[in-house]
Amino acid sequence: MLKAVGGKDNIAFVTHCMTRLRFNLKDQSIVNDEDVKNVNGVLGVINQGGQYQVIVGQNVDKVYPILCDLAGIQAGASDDEGVVKEKLTLKSLGTNILNYLAACMTPMIPAMMAAAMFKTVGTVIGPDLLNLVSGESDLYTMCMFMYDAFFYFIPLFIGYTASKKLNLNPVLGIMACAALIVPGFHDLVSAGVSTFHIYGIPAPVADYSNTVLPAVLTVFALKYIFEFFKKILPDTLSTIFAPFFAIAVLLPIEFCVLAPLGNYAGQAPASGLLALGNSAGFIAVAIIAAIWPFLVMSGMHVVLIAFAVNSLAVNGYDPLVTVGGFVAAWATYGLALGAFLKIKDKEEKSLISNIIGGVSEPVLYGIGFKYKKPFL
Repeated sequence: MLKAVGGKDNIAFVTHCMTRLRFNLKDQSIVNDEDVKNVNGVLGVINQGGQYQVIVGQNVDKVYPILCDLAGIQAGASDDEGVVKEKLTLKSLGTNILNYLAACMTPMIPAMMAAAMFKTVGTVIGPDLLNLVSGESDLYTMCMFMYDAFFYFIPLFIGYTASKKLNLNPVLGIMACAALIVPGFHDLVSAGVSTFHIYGIPAPVADYSNTVLPAVLTVFALKYIFEFFKKILPDTLSTIFAPFFAIAVLLPIEFCVLAPLGNYAGQAPASGLLALGNSAGFIAVAIIAAIWPFLVMSGMHVVLIAFAVNSLAVNGYDPLVTVGGFVAAWATYGLALGAFLKIKDKEEKSLISNIIGGVSEPVLYGIGFKYKKPFL
């Protein structure tokens, strides 16, 4: 694969998500898609927003460090020298935003699923369903605690994942996002205070726990503010003063503009999804389920996942996106089972078995795209 993408000298940056190696290449014109697809174990390639994505399935976390070792590059390190810059257009801007959202959301999926499972167990055994334990029991309380351990503190997780995507010190990103849910600020919310002044500038007081977009916007702004101070300050002073000045400048922007804007932008789609689910019911779920596999293959599902997370955080449940997504997942399991019974090639059978891990891309690309008919 390393040879097929032009060797280590052609790699500016490489990272991975749950199933894909994501390359930023210095010159994509020298890469032949068919050469990459012919590599044993590669399921497909996608060229999106200047990023060359190679789909390898759930082995990606094993492939990635070996690739970095063979190339002699540090995992997560970036080398922008010689990169062929893509012309900025509305399409590339939209794709870059999508890639940024994907980088923020995808690494959180394991923790998100764990938190959701704790909430599910608590709901099933608690007073709402089977009533095996009371709402005051330690077991029920622990399950609810573990749900909140992720969703309440989600700005902190985004502070980390967004910083990693933008090559910003993750601890600095976490600190900027922690300001949104610091106990002192949350106490103002509880006390009913409507306005808090930062350097004399009024900022609305709101509860930013369980929110996604305020943190996403905050880290993006911090990246460029921090780089500005790193550039203008002497090296002897930048270590101490660049982080301080960056956060100091960020605070009024964060609390007066970005956080309120992100909070509104996050709650509006969550409320819209809830209204759509209530009005269209199973028809809306059916539409989401029908297009979901193709959204996954294009990467557009990340936008809906972000809205679903907001809906879970704002409303406590999501009756549309997650339901449609799970319905589509079960349909994919059926596709995988049928293909497994029909196909004789052992290597292709091993690709199908990836569905057991809950990731559908290996089946969608390795079976669906390859044979077409299973999609019907």
